[in-house]
Amino acid sequence: NKIRLIFPFQNRNSIFAFCVCGDTLSVLQAPGFVSFQRGDWPVSGEKIPDIVALTMGFSVPEDLSWPGLLAGPLFQRPRANVLVVVRGVDDLDLPQSVASYPLENPVPFTLDSVAETVHSLFAEDTPVVLQLAPSEERLYMLGKANAVFEDLPVTLQQIRARLSQDGSVLSSLPLNSLSRNAEADLLFLSEVQVLHDITALLQRHRHLAKDHSPDLYSLELSGLEELSRLYGKDSPQYRDAKAILASVLQKFAEDIYGLYGNSAVVEVVTVKTFEAPLTRRSRSILESKQISNPGSPYNLAYKYNFQYAVIFNIVLWLMIALALAVIVVSYNLWNMDPGYDSIIYRMTNQKIRMD
Repeated sequence: NKIRLIFPFQNRNSIFAFCVCGDTLSVLQAPGFVSFQRGDWPVSGEKIPDIVALTMGFSVPEDLSWPGLLAGPLFQRPRANVLVVVRGVDDLDLPQSVASYPLENPVPFTLDSVAETVHSLFAEDTPVVLQLAPSEERLYMLGKANAVFEDLPVTLQQIRARLSQDGSVLSSLPLNSLSRNAEADLLFLSEVQVLHDITALLQRHRHLAKDHSPDLYSLELSGLEELSRLYGKDSPQYRDAKAILASVLQKFAEDIYGLYGNSAVVEVVTVKTFEAPLTRRSRSILESKQISNPGSPYNLAYKYNFQYAVIFNIVLWLMIALALAVIVVSYNLWNMDPGYDSIIYRMTNQKIRMD
């Protein structure tokens, strides 16, 4: 029940990679300007979206009273944030992790609020927003993700077909006790294949890491959960899968961090099981459209966020002050006596001229 953090102190343009494994929040990659503190401070699962938002430089509705993350520079933000949720495991052997925090109250959570903030603030730059759960065939994409990940396998049938093609992970992974024919084994290997294909597509589209808009990735892996349910946690299949996934996640975080020019955050959350079911709406990449508000078919604007009250008060009281100023000036001009109140008219008086 810990969270591990790794901070390569590179330049200010850094990527954050986060992986959520069981009851532990681990940070695999992060730039130096994101100040995670070492300690055993527990973090609630429902606060993870707020942590992701703060690392990306966004505001949150409520202050995060958690000493594990300090305030960072105002004008520095990572170019990407990658959050990987691994279900069915208490902990993963991630040797390059620097700090870890216990995960309390592992309730289901999403990064929908962070995705909406990214899209609303950088709508013209069309940032990449990718939320994917291969086992549930759940996919949500916005911005440039529609074009970049158009060839990404979406359904389990597509992913398994990808495993039989050239360049699949089956040719490079030590399967050991895992089988290419078992259903649960193929589910786990399919998720590993998705991680491999994401980095491969990003390497093909390196220009995404050079724009000014931050990208957001959220991946949920449940292959280990199926293996533990079928074989048990003491089985060789489960142990081999844990070792493979730990190695793949470490390589995945390093690749993402390098692709974004050492300006990304990668996090991993490992959770044995969620306390409540998670219901989400998904949509296919082929159905996504480039509209300002993807939740509306009429291309309507987004609803005002929590900053609306501040902006409204500034505009309202400024307008009232200007209106009062105009009224006062107009009243004084209307009741002004040119002979006494104006130096111009007073100097043109005949008596003053004679003097």
